[in-house]
Amino acid sequence: MAKQITLTDEGLKKLEAELENLKTVKRKEIAEKIKVALSFGDLSENSEYDEAKNEQAFIEARIAEVEAMLKNVKVLDESELSTEHVGVGSKVKLKDMEFDEEVEYQIVGSTEADPNAGRISDESPIGKAILGHKVGDIVEVEVPDGMISFELLEIAK
Repeated sequence: MAKQITLTDEGLKKLEAELENLKTVKRKEIAEKIKVALSFGDLSENSEYDEAKNEQAFIEARIAEVEAMLKNVKVLDESELSTEHVGVGSKVKLKDMEFDEEVEYQIVGSTEADPNAGRISDESPIGKAILGHKVGDIVEVEVPDGMISFELLEIAK
């Protein structure tokens, strides 16, 4: 049984668009590269052919991976999100107790995580630690540098 993947609606659209691009655009590009490489003749010393075949294998593997994800996807129903407790899909405002700084994150499934965009995985140290907590809770998180304490200031959809 494959692991269920939780996505936001936006994440699902991105994944479907990537799959469409891989199947249409990328497959055609690779077929063309292979055709050109074959026209160079001798395959035993044909690095263009080897490269194109490797790229083709990579793209086919990614297509299979995305298709498998889409079979096991659960799209978050934003109307079901609670503002009482932190869950996947929640937008949270945390106060870093040590530096007295506020940070905002959206908790997302691991395939959508993008820390630079404020989207952290429910499997990341901070994401895992704050799941299930409510506003006012102080949460301690073990990170590679040691322990960090956060106060949960806000939970939004």
